[in-house]
Amino acid sequence: MFSVSYDSRIEEYRGTGVPARAKGSHMLLVTGATGTVGRHLIQHLRRAGQPVRALTRDPGRAELPDGVDAVRGDLADTATLGPAFDGVTAAHLINFGRGYQPLSNGRQIVDLAVRSGVRRVTILGGWQEGTLEPAVRDSTLEWTHLQPVEFMDNARTDWRAPLRADGVVREPYGDRRSAPVHAADIGAVAATALTTEGHAGQSYTLTGPEVLTPRDKIRILGEATGRELRFEELTPDQVRREWVERGHLPRLQFFTVFGEGARPAEMVELLLRLYGSTPEVGYTVTDAVRRVTGRPARSFAGWAAEHADEFRL
Repeated sequence: MFSVSYDSRIEEYRGTGVPARAKGSHMLLVTGATGTVGRHLIQHLRRAGQPVRALTRDPGRAELPDGVDAVRGDLADTATLGPAFDGVTAAHLINFGRGYQPLSNGRQIVDLAVRSGVRRVTILGGWQEGTLEPAVRDSTLEWTHLQPVEFMDNARTDWRAPLRADGVVREPYGDRRSAPVHAADIGAVAATALTTEGHAGQSYTLTGPEVLTPRDKIRILGEATGRELRFEELTPDQVRREWVERGHLPRLQFFTVFGEGARPAEMVELLLRLYGSTPEVGYTVTDAVRRVTGRPARSFAGWAAEHADEFRL
């Protein structure tokens, strides 16, 4: 995605893979500021001494670091965004709003950003392209597109409750492969793209350092927690019974992309297609994190160690 030009050369901020603050630093806007990627991005930028403004629907509950300028607004509602973009020269944008629905006001966001003096942006892609990406590509903005193949944090969203309950995850396709990436690495890539040269017009597919299956992840979580955890594979028919007839739909928030009135059976069929046909890009390790930040991508074992307490009884 996109970054701000500076007058002086950048030193590396020791140990983070993120540039230290340069002379003449400008205000950067972070949308999705209270999500996992947004919080890591803010941490990277603040460690580097970079002024940061955070867009949030509720500044009073955002719990952002000291020194961050929290501004109320909703990315899906352009009318609320004027104060957020005022005086900003670079911005981190997400391409989805509530319920992970792709934004429908991408053109209006881009027009406002350009009028406000924004020069660079990063775009964090969601599960499908919306109106934001083409609007950015057709604009005068310098852009960098970040496309994580899978978030390591999905393990927490999907599995924390069942693993705490009885130590068993019940899902289909236990051998499906993916190369999940740590949110901190996404944040580091975004911080680098926003504050250094050489990333304009680039699309980075972001992965972790290894390909893993759900069985692999459960084993690693077991090692991190010291618990005996199991993966129990369900057939597609069992999934339909468990998730539709018994109402055990996982990650319901994801399925609001269907809109109101979506039927559980439709949601489950989509999940089965996604789980059963991961595209090659989803299980091909890239070196984008290392190339952009200068440090290797974090491992799932490291992520599991960080979050082990959340999976313990």
